[in-house]
Amino acid sequence: MYNRRKFIKLTALTASVATLSKYATAKNIPTVPGDRLPIVISTWDFGVAANKEAWKTLEKGGRALDAVEAGVKIPEADMKNHTVGRAGYPDRDGRVTLDACIMDEFGNCGSVAAMENIAHPITVARLVMEKTPHVMLVGDGATQFAVEQGIKKEKLLTPESEKAWKKWLVKAQYSPKMNIENEQHRPGSKYNHDTIGMLAIDAKGNISGACTTSGMAFKLHGRVGDSPIIGAGLFVDNEVGGATSTGVGEEVIRNVGSFLVVELMRQGYSPRDACKEAVHRIIKKKPEIAKEIQVGFLAINKKGEYGAYAIQEGFSFAVCDKNKQDLLIPGESYYKDIKKN
Repeated sequence: MYNRRKFIKLTALTASVATLSKYATAKNIPTVPGDRLPIVISTWDFGVAANKEAWKTLEKGGRALDAVEAGVKIPEADMKNHTVGRAGYPDRDGRVTLDACIMDEFGNCGSVAAMENIAHPITVARLVMEKTPHVMLVGDGATQFAVEQGIKKEKLLTPESEKAWKKWLVKAQYSPKMNIENEQHRPGSKYNHDTIGMLAIDAKGNISGACTTSGMAFKLHGRVGDSPIIGAGLFVDNEVGGATSTGVGEEVIRNVGSFLVVELMRQGYSPRDACKEAVHRIIKKKPEIAKEIQVGFLAINKKGEYGAYAIQEGFSFAVCDKNKQDLLIPGESYYKDIKKN
């Protein structure tokens, strides 16, 4: 039962909250998680265009799952992007193989790996999730399933990609060092495992994610990295947040990287600190290999707070919400921090 003292306390508290809320609005400081929502984030500079497409769904109150699928299809279709989708560089046998996965707010997930002749692997990954009892289909089986779902097969090896492959064949250096064969991906960039990973939170506060890539240029035929592996290249827990990765997939797989980042956020780490800890674990286990490769993580928590961290300099991520349209942010990195210190 309310008494006079309780009523006075409650009235004072309500007034204080109202004052705080007014101040926060004036200073553009979010007072509740919903002030940040909806939001979409993604890896690398081509994430800006991908985010724009995803935002079309989010701003209308659409589902995060629909947003991330639509978003990553932009770089998948980009004929100038040789690390994602139909214009991706081939493997050592001249065959373009694509990997992708998708995960929704209910923990449902779908994946395809080493799939050929299908331009949008993310769409097939979603079909695996929604139309089959399985999580992953690979190789010819993935292509067969896509065709059965009405998706047309097409030749993916473009003249530009074929030219790059033939140039590589002149020396065809089969070095055990990862990353060394990918220098043709982007002129002037040493670390070029440019997977696109995307995470979105819709207006209802639900999280979904997508990840898609053509993998390492001139890889061994059949090689699969982290991108299509749930828990490695992508993981979403609607109670906590989501994470995705880019870089040398083998090291991400060995550390179950994206799952690790989400679990660290569950323990109270910020998205940035969770990504940093995951990077440090990779470096701690294999410090010599870490000097030669790039791995980056990107994460978002349930509040809409985001962060990223990578081994090497050069990693960036894109953010799009009602306040931060078309924002590209340089990612922090281990070796850059070393230089500072």
